[in-house]
Amino acid sequence: MRTAQQILADSAVIAVVGASRDPTKAAHGVPLQMQRHGWRIIPVNPSVDELFGERAYKTLADIPHPVDLVNVFRPAADAVQVVRDAATIGAPAVWLQLGIVSAEARRIAEEAGMDYVEDRCLAVERAVNALTRLT
Repeated sequence: MRTAQQILADSAVIAVVGASRDPTKAAHGVPLQMQRHGWRIIPVNPSVDELFGERAYKTLADIPHPVDLVNVFRPAADAVQVVRDAATIGAPAVWLQLGIVSAEARRIAEEAGMDYVEDRCLAVERAVNALTRLT
């Protein structure tokens, strides 16, 4: 299993389930910060058509290309289904944001052979490790 730092270093395309159009929410600021540092952010939100200058998708299954990482901004109870969906699309890694913990989601990810991170913030990990995808 890769470390959080390795997952970020290896990922170029991040699908963000629960991405928000509300600029006061972490589910908006964190993906935007990652995008500003070079990651391609694919928002997954059934209520919007576009976020961060990218087309938004209703579900992970609707994304027409592979993603390297599924980032979850949904309650722990919802994370279980998101991890199942991530396994179905063949995502190599799942990352549950700060405050989101699920033993069942972890078990599903491990059984599917996916790398799994929970209760950590992408943007904090990026900053602490001085990671960027900009060339």
